[in-house]
Amino acid sequence: MAPGLLLVLALWVGCLPCRGREAAPTQPRVRCRASRYPVAVDCFWTLPPAPRSATPTSFIATYRLGVAAHGESLPCLQQTPEATSCTIPDVHMFSMVPYVLNVTAVRPWGSSSSFVPFVPEQLIKPDPPEGVRLSVLPRQRLWVQWEPPRSWPFPELFSLKYWIRYKHHGSPRFRQVGPIEATSFTFRAVRPQARYCIQVAAQDLTDYGESSDWSLPAAPSTPLGK
Repeated sequence: MAPGLLLVLALWVGCLPCRGREAAPTQPRVRCRASRYPVAVDCFWTLPPAPRSATPTSFIATYRLGVAAHGESLPCLQQTPEATSCTIPDVHMFSMVPYVLNVTAVRPWGSSSSFVPFVPEQLIKPDPPEGVRLSVLPRQRLWVQWEPPRSWPFPELFSLKYWIRYKHHGSPRFRQVGPIEATSFTFRAVRPQARYCIQVAAQDLTDYGESSDWSLPAAPSTPLGK
């Protein structure tokens, strides 16, 4: 073989590992949440941007019920191929078989996939309660009211329970009350002339999943006693 051809081959082979390190795409980091249980499970993912690439990354998201590779795959609904989220509709409730989500990132030089198994009930996390409001009552009482999150589709069928945390302004820590199945609560013997900060969190009544984040704080417009 001619010396010039040998040199070209050696340079090409020597560059292969380097090209592989640059081109190797990372896997999408996927998380799913059932804040609209049992209507849907919403999944989101992130992927580091590609260096020196003008072509946007597209994604293929599919899911199947069961871990067997031969199971039927269905599309996880995306708004566009470049979207970094998708929705699994019509959740099978209390299934003994887990879902498996497959998110594949497609780039000009290759693709990479992440497989995420999950049970919908374990992903339940409601959005925070809404419309938290306070009313000052006679005899040093404070009444707090709220509504279930609007994203929770059937509160009359899939009930929520609530926790309340509160503190008066100047206190270093919150105190907590709950769980409460009603959407109102009366605090008794509160400090006169004090301002209180109160937040509410929600969780599925049967303890599936985790509780929501705390709601936006609410406080009376005037100090107690005025």
